[in-house]
Amino acid sequence: MRSLWPLRLYWSFLPWLVAANTASAAVEPAAPPPPSPVVWEAALPDFGQASYSAAVERLVSDYETQTGRPLLPGARRRVGLKIYTDSGAGLSTPPTLVLAVIAALERRGFAPNQIFLVGLSQVRLRATGFLPALSKGGNSFAEHPVFVLESGRFYDSQWFYDSPLPARFAPAVLERKADDEEGRPGAVSADRKSFLATPLFLEADFWINLPVYSDHPVLGINGALVNATLWNASNTQRFFNSPANAPAAVAEMAAIPELRESWRLTIVSLECYQFIGGPLFNSLYTASERRLWLGADPVLLDALMIERLNAERKHAGFRPLLGDDRRLLDFCEQLGVGTARTSRAVWRRP
Repeated sequence: MRSLWPLRLYWSFLPWLVAANTASAAVEPAAPPPPSPVVWEAALPDFGQASYSAAVERLVSDYETQTGRPLLPGARRRVGLKIYTDSGAGLSTPPTLVLAVIAALERRGFAPNQIFLVGLSQVRLRATGFLPALSKGGNSFAEHPVFVLESGRFYDSQWFYDSPLPARFAPAVLERKADDEEGRPGAVSADRKSFLATPLFLEADFWINLPVYSDHPVLGINGALVNATLWNASNTQRFFNSPANAPAAVAEMAAIPELRESWRLTIVSLECYQFIGGPLFNSLYTASERRLWLGADPVLLDALMIERLNAERKHAGFRPLLGDDRRLLDFCEQLGVGTARTSRAVWRRP
């Protein structure tokens, strides 16, 4: 297993390292304990709304019983859902799953306007049904606010990842400035910072990750970890083009204590996943299973999905994801984000 340190991993995402904008030494904070390796699974009779709603309620109820951590409103009385739409229509978080999760949260006391969705691209959010058509207007999904990250309005200047990438890898890095006095959008400037969507961990009691799985030519797998990090921050295209730096960037972002402490669960449907050619959607290389997974360990979920991707790749005559394709999981395991050893999974099928 390769060491992280030759890749010059930085903890500059943390606010106490970036306050004052000076290069100073800091003591790395103690990381939260690794998440539980329990994975909840439910069979789906079909992909209809009733099936999703029943399965989500069953898994969430058993999770609450087993862990003693109910999904109830806290002091902030808000909860976030990080959806995935960046592969476009055909390979996005199923709206039926999102509606099922929303219904489960509302039964536990959250009001509609207290449940918000976070996505990256306005165009993709509209194409996948999470935002209404431009002709209709609006920025909500079934009465729930949708935060579009590319607008630049949901980042905080104190929470950023300062990349060691050379400037040539990031020729179009954008940082949005404040609107002017007349309300016109602020200018953007070149920078090497990546800002994380702070509503998920600064404005919510907790948040739930709702990824979709595909392979990825740089990261190996595009799933729970990447949806919570690179698809959840500004100025990350430079990492998607850098095999040497992308896995380290995902691992460092996923290891931030504040992000991990508020990241309660990952819920993923196997309704559609892509085993080669991703993350761009290609229907020729997709598979489907009537299964729903829930877990608190995103590394383990990604490792379990690599096994499924490899099975499909082998069946179709493609090479499996091995070695460097798994560096993302190895780095996250070294930083205590979770376990990449699928033999440690403890299955519950309530």
